[in-house]
Amino acid sequence: MPTTPALLRYYDVKSADGTSIRAWTNDGDGPTILVSNGLGTNPHAWPSLLRPDSGLRVVGWNHRGVGGSARPVDGRVDLESFVEDAIAVMDDAGIESCVVASWSTGVTIAFELATRHPERVTGILAVAGVPGNTFSTMLAPLRVPPMLARGVMVGLAKSVTLTGHALAPVTRRLPWTNLTADIVRQTRLIHPAADTAELRTLLQEFFTTHPAWYAKLALSVAQHTRVSLSDIDIPVTFLAGRWDVLTGARDMLTASQRIKGSRYRELSATHFIPIEFPGIVLDELRELLTRVG
Repeated sequence: MPTTPALLRYYDVKSADGTSIRAWTNDGDGPTILVSNGLGTNPHAWPSLLRPDSGLRVVGWNHRGVGGSARPVDGRVDLESFVEDAIAVMDDAGIESCVVASWSTGVTIAFELATRHPERVTGILAVAGVPGNTFSTMLAPLRVPPMLARGVMVGLAKSVTLTGHALAPVTRRLPWTNLTADIVRQTRLIHPAADTAELRTLLQEFFTTHPAWYAKLALSVAQHTRVSLSDIDIPVTFLAGRWDVLTGARDMLTASQRIKGSRYRELSATHFIPIEFPGIVLDELRELLTRVG
């Protein structure tokens, strides 16, 4: 059962190109963790990290055009801009360097941040994500070949950029209650271990994002090939889901094997590990902090 609910503080930060980014923090006491979230998601994906009793100071941000963050005037969304946003949030919070907890496509951003600014990242928790080439790892549990998977998922995202305007009035009005969240939980699209109330909060905020804009964000990351891991010389932990259709566990294992001394753990989980097994996520983060320390 969840403990004391998170009390978050939201505030705005200017990124390098002037885009206003909505940052958030639990104002907790303890080691500082920067959260590099999945695209279009929100802090409620990480319930165990945000609670006042987590023993962590957690800082994160909502991606451009999501959850109070502005859309850039020139429409610029790419991996470079996401890294700039991360640096802006760190600078504003007075974070010289810290561990980055990342999920989904946020894993690519975390590794790119560590590659471009190695002095700012002391360790990475990579949850249900790989360092780049994200779309090629999708549908892996269904044994879809990587090139075909990439083609299918890119095609789907491109179609949503066109149909999203018709979908938005529906997705933004979905009635998220404990009952409807529990229905999703029981379908096993998300593991039944997820707490119903926490899942409801996550989904309710997620579906406020315009589908077409979400697809644009996804395509911007899809253009990036694998991040080079040859220069990664910090403690890294990979948490993979055996039933994850969005990031293949085998690809995460391969990435882990390319980083000397990294830790790999595979769970009976889907893509939504942070909310399905929040206790394990917190335990693994604490273990990572010990290795960093």
